[in-house]
Amino acid sequence: MTLTNFKKSLRDSIFKTIADSAEELSIDSFVIGGYVRDLLLQRGKSKDIDIVAVGSGIELAKKVAGKLKGNPRVSVFKNFGTAMIKHHAWEIEFVGARTESYTRDSRKPVVENGTLLDDQKRRDFTINTMAISLNETDFGQLIDPFDGVRDLKNKIIRTPLDPSITYSDDPLRMMRAIRFAAQLGFNIELKSLQAIIENKDRIKIISQERIVDELHKILECDQPSIGLKLLHTTELLPLLLPELTALEGIEEIEGQRHKDNFWHTLEVVDNIAGMSDNLWLRWAALLHDIGKAPTKKFDKKIGWTFHAHEFIGSKMVYKLFKRLHMPLNDKMKFVQKMVRMSSRPIILSQDNVTDSAVRRLVFDAGEHVDDLMTLCEADITTKNAKKQKKYKNNFQIVRQKIIEVEERDHLRNFQPPISGEVIMKTFNLKPSKEIGIIKDAIKEAILEGEILNEYKPAYDFMIKKGRELGLEQK
Repeated sequence: MTLTNFKKSLRDSIFKTIADSAEELSIDSFVIGGYVRDLLLQRGKSKDIDIVAVGSGIELAKKVAGKLKGNPRVSVFKNFGTAMIKHHAWEIEFVGARTESYTRDSRKPVVENGTLLDDQKRRDFTINTMAISLNETDFGQLIDPFDGVRDLKNKIIRTPLDPSITYSDDPLRMMRAIRFAAQLGFNIELKSLQAIIENKDRIKIISQERIVDELHKILECDQPSIGLKLLHTTELLPLLLPELTALEGIEEIEGQRHKDNFWHTLEVVDNIAGMSDNLWLRWAALLHDIGKAPTKKFDKKIGWTFHAHEFIGSKMVYKLFKRLHMPLNDKMKFVQKMVRMSSRPIILSQDNVTDSAVRRLVFDAGEHVDDLMTLCEADITTKNAKKQKKYKNNFQIVRQKIIEVEERDHLRNFQPPISGEVIMKTFNLKPSKEIGIIKDAIKEAILEGEILNEYKPAYDFMIKKGRELGLEQK
C-alpha cells in the first residue's frame, strides 16, 4: 500500500484503449473506486472497472467501444450520465466527473459537471475515492486526497466529507458502510457510526429493493453477524427487520429464564454461513425463530413455551417478504418450508428415531431435506461441549437413517405409485372422494412401512382398500 504508481498493474490492453480514447477526445480519465480499492487490498483483480472522465463519460464509452474487437454495445443511461460496456470478462462503467446536491426527500441528486476532486468528494467512503490516472503525463499515478490508503491500512470506514451530510444526502450509504465493514472486516469510524444513528430514520426514503440488495450482501459475508450487529448498534435493524429485534431480551419469572433468541439467531446465521453458500438458506437461518416473539408464554408447570412458533414464523415469512418487495416465488416458499420444519429433525434426534418418522421427514421436506438438516445442525449453539457433541452425533444418526430410508423407499420428490387414473379405471369410478381416500391410504401405508413404495404392493393395497369401501373391481 506504500506504492503511489500502479503503471505495472494496468498492463491489460483495456486500460491503454481507454487512455488512447480519452487522449483523442482531449479529456482526462481515471480508474476510480472499487477496482483501485481491491487492487491495494490485493483481493485479486476485479473485472469491474469504474472510469471517471473529466468530460463526457458517455462519449468516452462510445469511443472505447469503437476501438474494441467485436464493437461491443454501449448501454447508455442518460438520466445518470453514465454508460456501460461489457467486453469479454470486463464490465466497464463510464461517468463524467461531477458535483452533486440533494433535496431532503430524495437520494437522487442534482448533477453538474465538475473536476476529479469534485467527483471524489461526492463518493461514499475514503477507500472508494482513490483514483489512478490513465493520462499520458502521469499514467498509473495514485491520486488520494482523502487518505484512503491510510484508512485501508487502519481498516477504517470513513466518509470523505462530514458523515452526517454524506448519510443524510444518500441514506443507502449507511447500509453500504455496514456492508463494507462486514465484507472487509473493517471498523466504522466512531464519528461516522454516530452519524448513522442520528440519520437512521432517513433510511425510510430508500426503496425496499435497494435495502434488500444490501441485506443480501451482508448475509453473503463469511461472518454475517458482523453486519447484523452493526445494524443493531446503529438502530437501523428495527426499522428494517422488526420481527428479528422483537426476539431480543431475556425474561425471568419464578426463577425461570429463556435464552435471548436474537443473539442466538445471529450465532445460527454465522454457523450456516460456514456450512453453505445458499443465500436463501441463510435467510431461513435468520428467520427460523421469528415466530417465538408472538408465541412466547409462561406456564407455571412447564416454564417458558413457544408453541407452534415454527408455523407462525412461516406465516410471518410471507408478510416480511411482501413488505420488503422480495420474491414471492419458490425462494420464499423454500424459506417458509425451512422455518416451518426447523424443529422436526431436532425432535427426531432426541428420541430413538423410527423409520416411519424419518420417512415422513423425507416426504415432507422433499428435495430440501439436506438443507433442512444443515439448518438444524447450525441451530446448535450450546457452549456445553458434551451437549454439542451429543446433538451432532444424534444428527449424524438421523442423516444416516435418511440415506437408508431414501435408498430403500425413494421418497424424496415422492410420486404415488398408483395414479388417480388407475384407481378410476380399476373400480370404474368417475371423479369422487373415494379416489382421494384410496390415494391417501396408499401414501400412509408407504410412510408407515406397511408396503413398499412400488407399483405391485401399492396395487394390491389399492384393491384391498377398495373392497373395504365397498367398491367392485371392474
